[in-house]
Amino acid sequence: MTVRRLGAGLVAAALITPALAACASGTGTAGSTPSPTVSASGTASPSGAPVAGDAKQALLDSTKEISNGNFRFTLAGAGSTAEGLVHQPSQSAAMKIAIGGPSSDLAMKLDVVHFKPDSWVKLELTGPTADSLPAIKQLNLGKYQHLDQNRIKGNRNLGFDFEKVDPAGSAVLTQGITEVRSTGTGAYAGTIDVTKAAEAGSLNAATIAALGTQAKTVPFTAKVDPQGRLSELVLQLPAAGQTAAQEIKMTYSDYGAATAAQKPPAGQVVEAPAELYSLFN
Repeated sequence: MTVRRLGAGLVAAALITPALAACASGTGTAGSTPSPTVSASGTASPSGAPVAGDAKQALLDSTKEISNGNFRFTLAGAGSTAEGLVHQPSQSAAMKIAIGGPSSDLAMKLDVVHFKPDSWVKLELTGPTADSLPAIKQLNLGKYQHLDQNRIKGNRNLGFDFEKVDPAGSAVLTQGITEVRSTGTGAYAGTIDVTKAAEAGSLNAATIAALGTQAKTVPFTAKVDPQGRLSELVLQLPAAGQTAAQEIKMTYSDYGAATAAQKPPAGQVVEAPAELYSLFN
């Protein structure tokens, strides 16, 4: 197996998103009696629950603060996790990504730092498959590898677009809400059409295609903080083909209070070898 084939199998299959961490506390919804599900078009609920259109608008509005680019986030699902921060005021971002665990035949950890115009990545590949590939030794350096921006342009695994600062694309996802109900103070549930989720970055195109028609009615739950800002969004993906049902969970916190990313010390930096670009391209 070459490094290029390794990258295609590992990154395309396992990375749900360009920035995938252990999540914040549980996903339960408030309220002992669920409100009836209603269309996102705005039909009033006979039980006195908020009008559906209001509920959807609340979720659409909840993503606006994300565009200011000053927050922390986590994202987890399908054996992959990520956590990080975005700090638009300093044009910096940082994220730590893990794919697979100690018992995996192949596992990957990435520590990625962006401080415009530079980017660095520290990579760790472990497991029997990694041990069998001599080229991996050139990548497991234990140092940050400085990235050539021309070679990672458009690469959602290594690059970062400061014009689109949300790694999970929640604003795009909430646009796809098809049904929604309030389940308590700051809590919502319903269904969402994820056919545009590849554009958002939350799911890869292959996963969406495997869902077929189910992709148009994926169950979700969401929470907003006391200021109405999105704090949690959970997608419950149904089983599809050989893929078991899975949960994709994203959280947001520290709005307006994130700090600038830290550039790696010069003594811990080397230029990235060609093998690194081959792994991700």
